[in-house]
Amino acid sequence: MNLLDEILRTQQIGLPGSRAATAYVDARGGAGLAEHHRGAGEPPVIASIGMPDQDPGNIGEQAGRVEHPVTVLRARLLSTPGSPPTPESCAQRGYHAAQRLVGEGLRRGWEWAGRWGSIGPHDIRGRRFGSFGEGSIICFPPNTIFNERYIHLGDHTMLGPQITLSAGMVPGQVCLSDAVVRIGSRCLIGKGSGIVGHLSIEIGDDVWTGHHVYITDQNHGYRDVDLPISRQTMPERPVRIGDGSWLGHGTVVLPGADIGRHVVVGANSVVTGTIPDYSVAVGSPARVVRRYADGGWHAVPTPTS
Repeated sequence: MNLLDEILRTQQIGLPGSRAATAYVDARGGAGLAEHHRGAGEPPVIASIGMPDQDPGNIGEQAGRVEHPVTVLRARLLSTPGSPPTPESCAQRGYHAAQRLVGEGLRRGWEWAGRWGSIGPHDIRGRRFGSFGEGSIICFPPNTIFNERYIHLGDHTMLGPQITLSAGMVPGQVCLSDAVVRIGSRCLIGKGSGIVGHLSIEIGDDVWTGHHVYITDQNHGYRDVDLPISRQTMPERPVRIGDGSWLGHGTVVLPGADIGRHVVVGANSVVTGTIPDYSVAVGSPARVVRRYADGGWHAVPTPTS
C-alpha cells in the first residue's frame, strides 16, 4: 500500500462495469479518486469520479472548488515531483494561524492551571490536612480528596495528577483513628493512583509507585446472598508498605498486606499478605520470586503443587 492509499483510504465502493475499484472519498462524500483495475496484468489508472449521476466531464471542475485539507493533501501527493506545492488560499492560511494560536493558548493555559492548581503545604486546601510536609505537592488536577484532617504527608513527597486520596467512607465522617493514611517523606505516588483508607494505611519513606496503583485497607463482603455486595463490608485490616519500596504500574494492595523494606512489587500484581524485606514479588496473588541473602540476590523456587 502506497502513501496515498494509507492516508486517503476511508471506504471502498464498486464502480459500474469494473472488476474492482477503490474510491477515496472525503469527509463530505464529495469528489475523490478511484484506482480502477481494468483487468489482470493491466496497470492501474487513476481516474476522477463523482457521486452517482454526476457528469464525469465536470468532476475536475467541481473538485477544484473544494478547498478542504484532504483535497489539498491529495493535490500535493499527486503533483509532479519537484513541482512547487499548491499555494494555500487566504481562508486556509487564516485557519492554520488560528489553529496555532488557539492550540498554544490552550497548552499554556493548562500549564498555568497545573502550576497554580496544585496543592501545597501553604495553600488553603493544604492546611486542611493533618500534616502536609514542606516541599510536598499534590499535582493538578486531583480526583477525589476528602477528610484531609486524617491524612498526613511527609516532606518532599509528590502525588501525581488524578489522584484519589480519602479517609473514611464519605466526606465529613468522623474516623476512629488518626492518622488513617500516612505517607512518608520523599515518596512519589504515580498518576491516577488511589489510596483509600478507613483504619490505617502506612506508607514509609522513599516509596515510589507507578501509575494507577490502588491501596486500600477495606474490602467488600459477599457472604449474605440476599444483600447486595455493595452494601456489605468486611472488617478493616491495616496496610503497611516499608521504606524504599517500589510498586509497579497497576499494583493493587489489599487489606492486611504487609510489604517490607526495599521490596519490588511487579506491575499488575495483587498483594494480599506479607512480603518480607529485600525481596521481589510478582503475580496475583503476589508471591516472592527473588530475595536478598548472604550478600546477593537469589531466585526463590516456585512451590510445587
